Amino acid sequence: MKCINCGADNKLKDRTANQGRCLKCNHLFAFEPTSMSNVQITDPFFAKAIADISANNTLFFTSKQLLYFLDNRLRKTPKSISRFKWLFPFIFINLITSLTIFIPLIVNLAFIIFFHESSKSAKLNLVSRKQNASNLQIIGGIIISIGILLSISINSFILFVIFIIIGMLPIYLGTRQLKRIQLLAQEFLISQSLVKDWLNRWQEINGSIVKILPSPNQENKPATVNPDVTAYSFDRLVVCDSASIAQLLIANNFHFENNCAILSITKYPQSIFDTTMQMLRRNPDLKVYAIHDCNPQGISLVYNLRTNANWFLNSEIAIIDIGLTPRQIISTKRGMFIQSSPESAQAAKQLPEEIRQNLSAEELAWLESGKFVELESFTPQRIIKVLQKGIAGSQNLESDDSSLLLLGDTGNDMYVVQSFG
Repeated sequence: MKCINCGADNKLKDRTANQGRCLKCNHLFAFEPTSMSNVQITDPFFAKAIADISANNTLFFTSKQLLYFLDNRLRKTPKSISRFKWLFPFIFINLITSLTIFIPLIVNLAFIIFFHESSKSAKLNLVSRKQNASNLQIIGGIIISIGILLSISINSFILFVIFIIIGMLPIYLGTRQLKRIQLLAQEFLISQSLVKDWLNRWQEINGSIVKILPSPNQENKPATVNPDVTAYSFDRLVVCDSASIAQLLIANNFHFENNCAILSITKYPQSIFDTTMQMLRRNPDLKVYAIHDCNPQGISLVYNLRTNANWFLNSEIAIIDIGLTPRQIISTKRGMFIQSSPESAQAAKQLPEEIRQNLSAEELAWLESGKFVELESFTPQRIIKVLQKGIAGSQNLESDDSSLLLLGDTGNDMYVVQSFG
């Protein structure tokens, strides 16, 4: 393992002999991968993860974003086998046992079951699950090819039919999995408490991580705002369904760089919430951008903005739903970290009719199955880029912009961005 302080490579015996310190510069290692049970990380791995999620220490991020980021990096392929590692033994076993019936049948079924289970494993990422589904298709092709050659050589039509049936099974299973694989739920390999322990250990040895955000604070005492400032308004408002995302955007100066106000539905930052809303209501051309988790609470954000007197009840302002929405997740070609819970399923079934009528049957089925995706599963850079793209694409709402879908009646318009990046 390389030392992050001097770059020297230290073997296990060197680290052990020097009480976990670098043999060259005596810097203490934060992690010892050989003593970890479930997952193994190294100091360079953790340092690179911090640098990557913060875009080389230029962006703030939350601890939950770090959890998702590390989980994705650690999500290797414990149940996924490289095609070049399994392909030769699979063909070899089939060839040497080709004169029997039951042995190759058992071997093939074992491979099929293994790859099918791996293709839907909640512990693997999208790439690994796709690989396992593709392996099923390859197995089917090999079985059919060997079966045709063997049945022709012994002139057996029955054997030909058997091999065709057996070969079509993994091809069918692999094809079906590839069609639905990106919508399967996942589970974390690591926990938030474990990441917290890693962070504490890292910062004890290497100093504070400047770009990681603390939990957002809600201050009840109103802040004093210069009257000259309150005389102005904003052309845009970004509303988040959580204080964490609002804090993230504010910390990364999104409001300055994009000339907009940022608030959460929970009234974060509370100290300037009332003053900001007074300023916003002065602008009849205000555009509101909603960004939220894809869960029943997040899906309700736009509805709450329309029906809550603290926000925009009886207002004709345009609201643009940036996402996340089930529509975006179902249509995406990129893997998202989809989770599932009974609580989310129950909450989805209790959504008001006004919300349900703007969702397709497929979207409702997705939500009512308990699936959800959190915004914090994306990096700060991705969230900022998606939000900027949504704002830029909504400059002229009357234009024929294919990135926006109009929902609702004229005068109470709601626009939905069809792609989350």
